[in-house]
Amino acid sequence: MKRFALVGAAGYIAPRHMRAIKDTGNLLVSAYDINDSVGVIDSISPESEFFTEFERFYDHAWRLKRSPLTALDYVAICSPNYLHQAHMSAALRLGSDVICEKPLVPSASDLDELARVEAETGRRVFNILQLRHHQAILDLKSKVANETSAHKYDVELTYITSRGKWYMESWKGDPRKSFGVATNIGVHFYDMLHFIFGKLQRNVVHFASDYKAAGYLEYEKARVRWFLSIDANDLPDAVKGKKPTYRSITVNGDEMEFSEGFTDLHTTSYREILAGRGYGIEDARHCVETVDTIRSSKVITAQNEEDHPFLSRLI
Repeated sequence: MKRFALVGAAGYIAPRHMRAIKDTGNLLVSAYDINDSVGVIDSISPESEFFTEFERFYDHAWRLKRSPLTALDYVAICSPNYLHQAHMSAALRLGSDVICEKPLVPSASDLDELARVEAETGRRVFNILQLRHHQAILDLKSKVANETSAHKYDVELTYITSRGKWYMESWKGDPRKSFGVATNIGVHFYDMLHFIFGKLQRNVVHFASDYKAAGYLEYEKARVRWFLSIDANDLPDAVKGKKPTYRSITVNGDEMEFSEGFTDLHTTSYREILAGRGYGIEDARHCVETVDTIRSSKVITAQNEEDHPFLSRLI
C-alpha cells in the first residue's frame, strides 16, 4: 500500500484522484487546499489529515519523511495551473514521486527546471494524460500507425464546454493563472493529437480571446482545424438548451465516437504509473510546447481549407 498526499483537494478534478488512490488499493494520508469544502474525503479516507495552509501541510509531510514507514510515496497535484511547478518541486524535495494534472507547466523552460529538480532529488514526475488510455483513441492510433500510404488525415476538433459567469471570476478566467482557454481546456486534446498523428510541423492561431480560440495544426500524419470555447453561444443549434457541452472530432469526415469511457481513466492512469508505465516530463513536452506557441502567436487570417467552420461565426 502506497501512501499519498493530495494538493488541491477542493478542486473539480480532485475527487477523481481520491477515487483512483482508493481503487488502486492505496492510502490518502493527508490533503491540502486553501478552501475547506472537502467533505468528499469522508467517503475516501476519513482518517486523512487536512490542512488549509501549505506551510502546515509541508511541515507535516516533512515529519512523516523521517521514517520510511510513514513517508509519503506520492503527492498528487490538483492545484491551479500556475501553482503546479511550485507544488511539484516541493513534493519532490519531500522525497516523494509526483502525479500532476495537466498542464504540467506552461513552457519548455519550466519543464527543464522541473527535470533539474528531479535529478537533484532522485524522484519522478508523472503527468495525467488520460486520453492516451481511451480505447477509441488507442484504436485510431493503431490504425494510423499501420497506414502504408503517405497521405495525411483531415481532422476537425471542436470542443465547447459552457461555463457560467463564475469562470471569469475564478483563477481559470485569469490567463496569468490558467494560461488561457486553449491551455486550460485544450492541452489534453493537443497531447492526444500528437499521440496519434506524430510530431507537430505547423501551428497557427486564427482567433484568440478570453472565451474561445481557433487555429490550425499540421502533424506528420494529419491536418487539424480546431475550435475551443467556454461560450454557450457557440453551441450548435441542435445542442443548445439540451446539453452544456459539445465535443466532436472527425477524421476524414467520419465522427470519432469517444463520448463514453472517460469515467475510470484517472484510475487507469494511476495503475499504469504504479506499474512503472507512467508518462513523465518528456512525454508532456510536446503538448506543453504546443500551447506555449499558441499563447505567444500572433493571430493570422485563416487560409483556405485551414479555417474551422465555426470560425466564420466570429469574424
